[in-house]
Amino acid sequence: MYNSSSPKKKKAQKETVKSKWIKPLWILFSCGLLTLIILFTLISTGRLGFMPSFSELENPRTNLATEVYSSDGELLGKYYLENRSPCKHDELSPHLINALKATEDARFEKHSGIDIRALMRVFAGVITRSNKGGGSTITQQLAKNLFPRDPDAGKLKTVFTKLKEWVVAIKLEREYSKNEILAMYLNTVDFGNNSMGIKSAAATYFNKTPLDLNVEESALLVGMLKAPTRYSPRRNPTASLHRRNTVINQLYKYDYLLKDERDSIQELPIDLSHFAMQHHATGSATYFREYLRLWLTDWCRKNPKPDGTHYDIYKDGLKIYTTIDSRMQKHAEKAVQDHVCDYLQPLFFRHIKGQKNAPFSNISHEETQRILNSAMRRTERYMLMKDAGATDEEIKKAFTTKVPMKILTWDKGMIDTVMTPMDSIRYMKSFLHCGMMAMDVHTGYVKAYVGGVNYQHFQFDHVKLSKRQVGSTFKPYVYAVALQSGEYSPCTMVPNVPVTFQLPEGTTWTPRNSSDHKNGMMLPLSEALAMSLNYISAFLMKQFGPQAVIQLVRNMGVTSSIPAVPSICLGACEMSLYEQVGAMNCFPNQGVYIEPTFLTRICDNNGSTIYKYVPKTNEAMDQVTAFKMAKLMQGVVEYGTGIRLRTQYKFSFPLSGKTGTTDNHSDGWFVGYTPVLTAGVWVGCEDRSAHFRTLALGQGARTAMPVFAQFLQKCYEDPELPYKKIVSEPDKYPGYNFTIPAAYTGDSSGCDENRKDRKRPDFD
Repeated sequence: MYNSSSPKKKKAQKETVKSKWIKPLWILFSCGLLTLIILFTLISTGRLGFMPSFSELENPRTNLATEVYSSDGELLGKYYLENRSPCKHDELSPHLINALKATEDARFEKHSGIDIRALMRVFAGVITRSNKGGGSTITQQLAKNLFPRDPDAGKLKTVFTKLKEWVVAIKLEREYSKNEILAMYLNTVDFGNNSMGIKSAAATYFNKTPLDLNVEESALLVGMLKAPTRYSPRRNPTASLHRRNTVINQLYKYDYLLKDERDSIQELPIDLSHFAMQHHATGSATYFREYLRLWLTDWCRKNPKPDGTHYDIYKDGLKIYTTIDSRMQKHAEKAVQDHVCDYLQPLFFRHIKGQKNAPFSNISHEETQRILNSAMRRTERYMLMKDAGATDEEIKKAFTTKVPMKILTWDKGMIDTVMTPMDSIRYMKSFLHCGMMAMDVHTGYVKAYVGGVNYQHFQFDHVKLSKRQVGSTFKPYVYAVALQSGEYSPCTMVPNVPVTFQLPEGTTWTPRNSSDHKNGMMLPLSEALAMSLNYISAFLMKQFGPQAVIQLVRNMGVTSSIPAVPSICLGACEMSLYEQVGAMNCFPNQGVYIEPTFLTRICDNNGSTIYKYVPKTNEAMDQVTAFKMAKLMQGVVEYGTGIRLRTQYKFSFPLSGKTGTTDNHSDGWFVGYTPVLTAGVWVGCEDRSAHFRTLALGQGARTAMPVFAQFLQKCYEDPELPYKKIVSEPDKYPGYNFTIPAAYTGDSSGCDENRKDRKRPDFD
């Protein structure tokens, strides 16, 4: 009997059923494929939202830090919204590249932006509810970093954003090489502690460049990419160590390390001994970088890009090449620290201890309260109380009630104490401040710039912004007017007697010498300047008048307001240290004023020069006068107020300078020069009423000149700097000596024959 359910019939039935589904499935597949094609086409053309163009891929809008470099190639600091600096592939350690690929994308070299195998693994993990690892490639993560997602987007928008990242990843793979993608990715990631990008991270955590990172350092940084805070070696060292060792296991898994290497490296502890948070208030040349920031901000405002937009030092990744020498800058900062902070400050505290109204002197109670109240109104505590609606009585009570607080000390750092806020203000008024600047005589390049004793606590710049009375350091300008007239030479004999000026208001003024050195005698100008005699400065002022002196200093680059009064012959006018150093440099520079120069050029983030600095120059005086003044001012060092530069510091090379001390010893100055370097130093308290109470302690020869001497000593002894070689082989450096111009036929040596009877003065 025939069986209707025979195998042949069943097979035919199955094929019939199967054929019914083939066409719908193909239609469904085709529709799905067409939908995906249309969807990706719409996404790639930007019809479904923003899609970066090729130019935007070529120049992604990442915020790049502007970098400031010294003349010897050291990175001085950065300006940034995000501490990010670009780094090329050949500047990356191979260990870093291996760790990144082994941990984040082992098949990086084999895919074209999207790893289908990884996606299938993730899909399978979702179905089986097992963790199979991530599916995003390094290129996809780069796309996400370059064009961040909207954190407030809904699920549907997030899906579209993910698809956009796939499109961007494919575009990136087409436009860039694998090496470029790796570098771009490492430049965009956040490593915590204000470090965006691998270059900043390597500097922050290990004080290294990315190229110098070893295996364990590379593994630690790559491990942090998963969660910078959770795996921070500072906040969570245990978790960070475990994560680092996980990365090292990945390196072993993919044959980047041998088993013995893996085991030994995993035993190593995390070394953060070189960790240094990068911040504008830390590092070298902090005051200089702040002054430069203000200058650059103004420059950006006045110099637009070709497209009309303005440069931004916080976003555009500019490269600023300065004239600062990092070695000389360190020597200058060390000299200020050693003499002002470590020596003078403890001496000043001992000097004023137990003194009535300390640190102020010779002022009334009312004036003291005015100073303290003015300082109080600038404090954050006062401003917060005012904003909260506190009355004047409530504020006064708060500032006169003892509270726990931290105060600054140089030897112990910040210490805990209990005192009133008003007493803390008085205490902070007791700190000595300092400004120092050094420049190359012939080029005008500023080699060192120290605006204060500590930028974190005292941010006012005493090089460019501060203007103080200059005291006897102004006298050389008066002498220069006399020498330039042709009526006087360094050997001209002048009377050391009082001079009286008739003032417009009907009164008279008769300046006095600070000592009785050869009072009533005739003596040469060279000795008069060396001993800083007020009678002689007044005598010369009487001969030529204030206007002639003011005109000369204007030619020497001084722009500060100088009153046309006789007392300027003793320095009764205010100038910045910047002006003083620039003006004094005219003497060793053969009478030519050259504007102190801080930077040489500015480059954009592609390395193209967009600005070159050209300093201003001006012939302030003739070459002969400049030579005479250089010789004249050598007497200050040979037997005058600066003699300790020879006797104590043993300087044997050509050296000239001038000390200066203002009334009540409020300001101490020294400005000096060799044939290759000119430098100036100012020392004093924030308020002129706070000062040493004796001339022996407060004069410029004791407060300012040692900073100059220690700086110069360190520079001339530094084997990496050329100055020691210049001293030992002066014949090879023609510009080293104060060369006598051919036009000058006089002789200034005769007026120095009586040096034996000249004692070292204790005044200036």
